[in-house]
Amino acid sequence: MTKKLLVGIVAVVMVAILGITLFGGKSMAKTKLNTKQQHIATIAAATSRGDMETLTVALNNALDDGLTVNEGKEILVQLYAYCGFPRSLNAITNMMNVVNDRQSKGIKDVVGVEPTPLTQDVATRNQIGGKTREGLTGQKFSAAFTDFTPAIDDFLKEHLFADIFARGVLNEQEREIATIAALAAKTGVEGQLAGHIAMGKNQGLTDEQINEIKYIATKPTDIIFGFGTENPFGQYFTGKSYLGPISTEQVGIFNVTFEPTVRNNWHIHHGGGQILMVTHGRGWYQEWGKPAVELKPGDKVNIAPGVKHWHGAARDSWFTHIAIEVPSENGRTEWLEKVSDEEYNKLK
Repeated sequence: MTKKLLVGIVAVVMVAILGITLFGGKSMAKTKLNTKQQHIATIAAATSRGDMETLTVALNNALDDGLTVNEGKEILVQLYAYCGFPRSLNAITNMMNVVNDRQSKGIKDVVGVEPTPLTQDVATRNQIGGKTREGLTGQKFSAAFTDFTPAIDDFLKEHLFADIFARGVLNEQEREIATIAALAAKTGVEGQLAGHIAMGKNQGLTDEQINEIKYIATKPTDIIFGFGTENPFGQYFTGKSYLGPISTEQVGIFNVTFEPTVRNNWHIHHGGGQILMVTHGRGWYQEWGKPAVELKPGDKVNIAPGVKHWHGAARDSWFTHIAIEVPSENGRTEWLEKVSDEEYNKLK
C-alpha cells in the first residue's frame, strides 16, 4: 500500500467519524447555525426588540451573504404574528429603505422565489393549517385555550399556519429559527418559546443550535456604558465576560457584562467591599452559606468586606451590572474555587 493511498484512506475514515464534508469546508454535524440561519435569527431578534439600527446592519450583512430579498421580506411578514403589526411594519419599511439604498449604490441583490399563493377557501385553508401545525409539532395539537375560545384555533390554523407558514420561500426549520429568536428576545412569553423550541427540535434543530439562537436573540445592544473589552480577569470566570471602566479616579466604577451561564469564582474583597447595581438581564448573587438571590435591572447588592460570594448570569440571559469599589487602603480581591456546575444548575 502506497503512502498516498494510506493518507487517503485515513482522510476518508476521519470524515466518516467526524461527519465532516469538505464541500465549503462546513461540518455536517450541524452543531452550529450556518451563516443564513445566523442572519435569520439576528433579523428576527432585532425586529422583535424594535431595534432598527441593529436591523439595518443585519439586513445589509444578510443580503451581502446571499439572503434573497424575498427571504428577508418573508421573515418580517411572519413576525407580525409574534411581534405585532407595528414592529413588523417598521421592520418592513426599514428593509425597503435598505434595499432602495443598496440599489442606488449599484448593488444587485437576488430577489428570489415568490411565495406560493394559497386558496381562499376557508375549509381548505383550515385543513392546510392543521396539517402544517401537526407537521411542526409531530403530534395532534391540543390546548385548553382552543376549547375556551374555538375561534383562536381557527385563526391559528387558517392564518398563521396556512396563510403564513405554508407560503414557501423559507422552509419550516428556518421559520422556527425566526420564531424562536423573536420570542427569545421578548419577556413574558416563556410558554410559547418552549413550544416553538420543541417544534424547532422536531424540525431537526439541535440543542446547540437552539442555544445559539437564544444567544443571538438575547445579546444586548443597549448596554448603557458599552461592552468594554474581554475581561482581563477571565481566568476567574467560567466563560466570557466583558469589562468597561466607567471611572478609575476617586472611586473605581466598572461596567461588567456576563454571557449566559457565565459566573465568577467564589471570592472575597478584603479591605473595602463592593456595591453592585444591575442594569441589564437576569443574574444571581450568592454569599457563602446562604441561598442564591436572583438579580434583575434596578436591584442593588452591598457586599461587605470579608464576605465570600459570587455573582454572574442566569442560564438563559446576558447579565450586566455596575461594580463600585469601596475605597480602602490595601484593598484586594482573593479569588477562590469555582462555583461548580452542580451548584449552579440547581438555579432556575
